[in-house]
Amino acid sequence: MRKRKVRHYSGIGGQAVLEGVMMKNKDMYAVAVRKPNGEIEVEIDEYHGIAYGSKLLNIPFVRGIFVFIDSLILGLKSLNYSSSFYEEGNEKPTKLDEEIEAVSGGHEDTFLMVVTTAISFLFAIGLFMVLPYALSEILSKYIRNDSMIAIIEGVLRIVIFILYILLISCMKDIRRLFQYHGAEHKCINCIEKGRPLTAKNVKGSSRLHKRCGSSFILFVMLVSIILFFFIRVDSYALRILVRILLIPVIAGISYELISLAGRYDFFLIKVLSAPGLWLQKLTTKEPDEDMIEVAIKSVEAVFDWKEFLKDSFGYEIDDSWLKDDEEVNE
Repeated sequence: MRKRKVRHYSGIGGQAVLEGVMMKNKDMYAVAVRKPNGEIEVEIDEYHGIAYGSKLLNIPFVRGIFVFIDSLILGLKSLNYSSSFYEEGNEKPTKLDEEIEAVSGGHEDTFLMVVTTAISFLFAIGLFMVLPYALSEILSKYIRNDSMIAIIEGVLRIVIFILYILLISCMKDIRRLFQYHGAEHKCINCIEKGRPLTAKNVKGSSRLHKRCGSSFILFVMLVSIILFFFIRVDSYALRILVRILLIPVIAGISYELISLAGRYDFFLIKVLSAPGLWLQKLTTKEPDEDMIEVAIKSVEAVFDWKEFLKDSFGYEIDDSWLKDDEEVNE
């Protein structure tokens, strides 16, 4: 009997931010940002999720809901931090700024993060949930098969998402964000393949990774197709409400799938992961050496990759390995 091939799971993950990379390892996270003057600023902090210490985090299909919410919160927090280096510091506070400060009681950053999260969530629901459903309802006048309409709705959701990615990728800042996204993946792949975390090795690593958030979103869309295929109601308003209420359920199932994909190499997992890896060809781009340097700083701030290579692959890294690598790069 063939043994299951277990991947060398590092447990680290992150995301791209404005001119930088956030990397998280357990409760610690680091945000490395290339400042306008060219220097790299690294902030290290702890983040305990909304259900920290709860037994709910041990329950399959439930823990994914909290992980999803925590990733949104930490992601926005990291983006706000990175963008602070590129704000105009000499601008006078506007009347709106003063009103926000008064409403938030001096906690305008937290207030804006909550508002931004809410608006982003509503926008995502409208664009990727309500719009595909509305379009499929129009087609239902010509197609009387409910099962076919459910499939069409799911396909429309995926098409709209891909078109959205293609549209925003035309923006210069988003292209750079996708490059940092690629640098993040390359660092993780480099480590999990047993290679020392050097610029040369990172550059030669793949920018595609099975645990990517892009793959998670695609899993969400595929799972939604299956659930909406079987769960049906007659009322138009109830159909929209059901789609919104099922978002936590879909997120929980998708989290379990992407967790399996990150740890194992079953044939079925490879098949399920393939669409997400294809999608990452749009959401990641090849980074330059400066971006790779930032990503490495972020990883090293929260993760002892040398210890990981020793424990997982059985060999130690000394300075000569890194020196030889630098000489090759020169």
